[in-house]
Amino acid sequence: MKKKVALAGTCMLAAVLLASCSGASSGASAAPSDTGAGEPIQVVFGDAGWDSMRFHNAVAALIGEAAYHIEASEISGSTAITYTGLKGGDIQVYMETWTEGLPTYDDDIAAGSIKELSVNYDDNAQGLYVPRYVIEGDASRGIEPIAPDLKTVKDLSKYADLFPDPDDNSKGRIYGAISGWEVDKILRLKYEAYGLDDTYNYMDPGSDAALAASISAACEKGEPIVAYYWEPTWITGKYDLVLLQDEPYDKTLYDEGKCEYPSMRVTVCVNADFYDAAPDFCAFLSQYETSSALTAEALYYIQESGASYEDAAAWFLRQHDELLTEWLPDDKAELVRAALGD
Repeated sequence: MKKKVALAGTCMLAAVLLASCSGASSGASAAPSDTGAGEPIQVVFGDAGWDSMRFHNAVAALIGEAAYHIEASEISGSTAITYTGLKGGDIQVYMETWTEGLPTYDDDIAAGSIKELSVNYDDNAQGLYVPRYVIEGDASRGIEPIAPDLKTVKDLSKYADLFPDPDDNSKGRIYGAISGWEVDKILRLKYEAYGLDDTYNYMDPGSDAALAASISAACEKGEPIVAYYWEPTWITGKYDLVLLQDEPYDKTLYDEGKCEYPSMRVTVCVNADFYDAAPDFCAFLSQYETSSALTAEALYYIQESGASYEDAAAWFLRQHDELLTEWLPDDKAELVRAALGD
């Protein structure tokens, strides 16, 4: 990624800031130039603040710069601000659009302000997890299974003694979601609806970093833990965790905390004007599809190696050369391979 600009205030201000940094016009107003002729087309990716989006931005930018004559940059900000920038044209590409978290998404597509090009992945999950060795053991580490019949969230009521709260030996501990997150409200309802409050204390870990640290520490020691988490993340890429089953998703039951969390369609979207300005690059984006597991693999690599998102993108494409074949025409795939040094 060539440049990064923080998006603060209004999207119009962000566009001015970007122009002053790059000396180039917005990609939305540029003439089609993704075939390699003329000046490179300026493509601004939205960065709403999470690692997986930044990683996918880096992958698409690498391919765009190697094969489609684009010059990539990023604008960072909250989901609300960057998504508004996408609709207005200050941002051209959104590689991870968590559709169900955007109330106006369907209306925006119908109105023609954005175009949905592909589903990046829709196999994401969230809920209460335990390490697989709790259920199945791990012979390589000398760990015996301690809860072979643990399958569902409701089953936890029988196993509180296996997940002791170090601050209260009369109950087990569930590591919950972070206070202020919408999922925390649902999880607390579930905790009460399933009667887990009788045998467990619900712990707010305080931050996603603290929650990840608790899970990582338990897994490294081979100790039992039950904790809220989500996919894809480096945690699910590194550790073999089992998502406890729940009742099938139903909107009414969900609002009462009595069923599983739904997976979400995470799409690749572009500004409508940009769709006309860069047809070849958008044709590539329409083929862009990964999975929760592939994304988690990349995030784990970043976590363990300390690699930048750009370096991780190059590593990822070398590891998964088959994706270039799936996403790109042969001539474009060869240009990317040449850029990767293959």
